This record gives sequence, structure tokens and C-alpha cells, in this order.
Amino acid sequence: MKELKHFKKISDYHNLASISAPEHPLISLIDYSKVKYPSDIDNLKWRQDYYTIGLKRNVAHKFFYGQQEYDFDQGLMTFVAPNQVMSLGSNPNIKNSKPSGWLLLVHPDFLWNSPFAKQVKHYVFFGYNINEALFLSEKEEVMITDLLNNIKREYESNIDKFSQKIVISQLELLLNYAERFYERQFITRKISNHQILNKLENVLSDYFKDENLIEKGLPTVLWTANRLNLSSNYLSSMLKSITGQSTQQHIHNKLIEEAKDQLSTTLLSVSQIAYNLGFEHPTSFTKLFKNKTEMSPLEFRKSFN
Repeated sequence: MKELKHFKKISDYHNLASISAPEHPLISLIDYSKVKYPSDIDNLKWRQDYYTIGLKRNVAHKFFYGQQEYDFDQGLMTFVAPNQVMSLGSNPNIKNSKPSGWLLLVHPDFLWNSPFAKQVKHYVFFGYNINEALFLSEKEEVMITDLLNNIKREYESNIDKFSQKIVISQLELLLNYAERFYERQFITRKISNHQILNKLENVLSDYFKDENLIEKGLPTVLWTANRLNLSSNYLSSMLKSITGQSTQQHIHNKLIEEAKDQLSTTLLSVSQIAYNLGFEHPTSFTKLFKNKTEMSPLEFRKSFN
């Protein structure tokens, strides 16, 4: 059984890869040739709270995303969303070659208070439904590399009120190009998918859009499983095996996501937000939010002012 670690911060990956601390706590572009994994990396797996966009060559490891292998022997770019479990294994197809390329890590908190915070979730290549890396032509690789370095130059320069907007615009452009390239790549291919995970995301998104959550309360594991036509035990076991998290944890992740959206885009009080999300007691909401984010709701809101 591989040991499961939880990487809450981008600096956690920097520590794993034995590279210097990130210049910015919420975004980092890493030179993959400098990554040095520990000798026991094949015995580890981790769940991360940030997005990872990889552009890599000559990688000496197989990459597992949930339970399935992410195939990038012939591809170049990979995409991983927050709250997914990853692990590495040896790659017999790569021998005595020096890895190269880039890893862009972006914490969702960097995107809050911007329209892109919601938009980023609509890029299908961040989901389990695609497990094949994106192939790029030489010209496309140069284009993506330039965008990555533009992002790096901006977040490493003197931060001002325009910095976040400029970085996000570059990130959005990069992902839009990736979307175009993926559509080209999979025109004649059948894309495998994890339908239950996709349906779970849709069910929870729809639930938290309901304006009557004050009366309905929080979604339960039993209610969620019923909506997916599964037993609660089966659903939790399936989610645990793929993502390392139970149904309840997935519900909490979605709840915190919605809470951050309201805290960063509205002037509603913490109590009102708690009621809007289905909490009977605001103190329960505050306790859960702090447990998940290491900040109180007010501290999170102040970070944008």
C-alpha cells in the first residue's frame, strides 16, 4: 500500500522535488530538469490542492491519475485538477535520458475574485475523462513555452493591482490553445471517461445553485448516492479508490468552493453565506471552513481587500 500524502500548498511539491521555495505562494513555474524526487517516490502517492499543467520530455516515470495510467509516452502536456490523487512508477520506455520541460502549479485561491475561477473548471482535460497527454508540434510547443514564461515573468516582477489580471489572462490564453489542440488530437479517438465522477460534480454543482438551501440543508451522503443511483457504501468506496477521498469529503470540497466564491464576490455576511449554503448554525460553517483552508471566512475575505 502506497503512503498517501496531502499537498495543501505549492511549497509542499517544491519540498518533494528538492527545489528552492516558490517565488509566489499560489503560483509557480518549475524547471522540470531541476526536479529531484526522493528515492522512494514509487512508494508514494499524493492528493494536491492545486492545478498542475505539465510540459515535459524524457520523463523517467509513469504517471497515475486516480486508478488509471496517464499516458504521455507520445504526448507532451498533462493537466491535473485539485483534489486528485497522483502517483508515479518507473517508466521502462525512458532510459538514460535527462528530463526537461516545465510544471506550472496554480492554487485555486490565486483565481478567486475573478470570472476565471469558475471558467477554469469547464476545461475537460482537467478531468478523469481524458487520460492521454497532449501532443504538440514544434511551433505549438514554442507558443506554450512562451506563455508559461510570460506568466513567470509577471508573478516574479513587482506585484501590483494588475498582476493577477495579467497572469490570469495569460493562463486563460494557454488553456484556450490547449483546448484547440486537444480537439484536434481527439477528433478520431474515443475518449475514456469516469462517468460517476463527472455526474457527481454536476449533482453537487446543481445542489448548491438551489436558492432554498436554508430549508433543504446540506446534501447528505445518502442523498448524493441516491441521485447517482448507487448505494452510499459503494459510492464512497469507489471515490476512495480513485481520489483518496470519501463522498463526504467531496461534498465538503464543493461546499468550500462555493463559500469562497460568495466570500470573494459578494458583501454578504458570513452568517448569511452559511445559511445560503444550508448550514443551520454559522459557527459550524466557520469551523469547517477554517479546518479546510486554515483561515477563517473573514480572514479569507480580507485577503482580497
